[in-house]
Amino acid sequence: MKLTLIKPNIGRREHSLYVDEARMEPLQLGILAALTPRDIEVVMYDDRMEPIPYDEPTDIVAITVETFTARRAYEISNEFRSRGVKTVMGGMHAMLIPKEVEEHCDCVIVGDAEPVWEIMLKDFQDGCLKKRYEPEQPHCPQMNVITRRDIFEGKGYLPITLLQFSRGCSHSCNFCASSVYFKAHHYCRPVEEVIKEIKSQKRKLLFFVDDNIVCNHEKAKELFRALIPLKLHWVSQGSMDMLGDKELMELMVKSGCLGLVIGFESISSACIAEMNKNTNKNPSNDLYKSQIEQLRKWGLQTWAAFTVGHDSDTIESIRATCDFAIKNKFTFAAFNILMPYPNTPFYEKMKKEGRLLYDGKWWLHEEYRFNYASIVPKNMTPDELTEISFDCRRRFNSPISILKRALEPRTNMRTPYRFATYLIYNPLFRKEVFKKQGMRFGMKTGED
Repeated sequence: MKLTLIKPNIGRREHSLYVDEARMEPLQLGILAALTPRDIEVVMYDDRMEPIPYDEPTDIVAITVETFTARRAYEISNEFRSRGVKTVMGGMHAMLIPKEVEEHCDCVIVGDAEPVWEIMLKDFQDGCLKKRYEPEQPHCPQMNVITRRDIFEGKGYLPITLLQFSRGCSHSCNFCASSVYFKAHHYCRPVEEVIKEIKSQKRKLLFFVDDNIVCNHEKAKELFRALIPLKLHWVSQGSMDMLGDKELMELMVKSGCLGLVIGFESISSACIAEMNKNTNKNPSNDLYKSQIEQLRKWGLQTWAAFTVGHDSDTIESIRATCDFAIKNKFTFAAFNILMPYPNTPFYEKMKKEGRLLYDGKWWLHEEYRFNYASIVPKNMTPDELTEISFDCRRRFNSPISILKRALEPRTNMRTPYRFATYLIYNPLFRKEVFKKQGMRFGMKTGED
């Protein structure tokens, strides 16, 4: 038996194929490969950089589906099904809106696949594949499973190893799809399992793709203590409330943390209240001055993530957010238009108020383009929101901004290694900003 794993692309540029030059290993497919019995042949194709050989013989195809890749994932599935090949879909989008996903495949897995993956494959072999599998969320994710990384070889991924310590987050930001997926719970792997996986690979630069690696302070401390002897460099995602725990921060830095993606989201206290971002509440309203000073003291290179398009936002406040990010010399920053992911509280609010664009299904609509507004904001037009958010990305990633931000002595210039990381990745991400803007979803047009 042969299993084919597929990582879909977002889509295509107006006149050419989009190739993701900043692509990282699709960790979820490496985990599925590891869960697969050894007597089943496994191959993996990454639509972000290589053609999918639809006519290559295979028995079953598994496709991971995110909301941004849903349209393309359905195209891929349809191509295989037209050739008589069964397809299985799972991932974040499959949990958010399973009824839609199951219209485009033979089987959908709603939730983390570990508890049912081998059962599903056995059912397929026995000719009794179910239309839907709904596993219980494992309290210890990826238990006794070491990611199969041989399927990543030769595909040109960035030289950083992806893995997970935890899944989910116990907070409930109203726009967050992950909060819906994991029902505002946080699940950790045993630390010894994580260390075993780290030792199974050769790189010294790691990316923990956790939603919030410091969500549980005590468990995070246990992990950081175990990482210290390994002498690694690592990055992940974390929340602002970590700064209140000095021991946590000391252990984090000693364990080799270079920096974290942190959801600043907004410099407006009104916006923070709107989104229920409890970790960011700042009674002194000092524009994160004390928090940024602490991040610099610890030497962390921060990827500041902002969302724009909240009801309290204006064109001027969004422009000021970009000014703030440049002034504070963040290593990286994202200015993401607030997206209504299906079945999130934010989506339901926009639906109730009649403010959803693209028939409420931007991820499938032929006219939608990547990084376009898909809601009607309160204080500007959708086109103005699209334009100002792109202007923020363009200004923050301009050559002069990259040069100015490089000269932050306590973070970006703290060590030669950190400075080199800054200089390598900033031009790469700048390039991706312009390549992705306005990209079509899927590969086919309405006329195809």
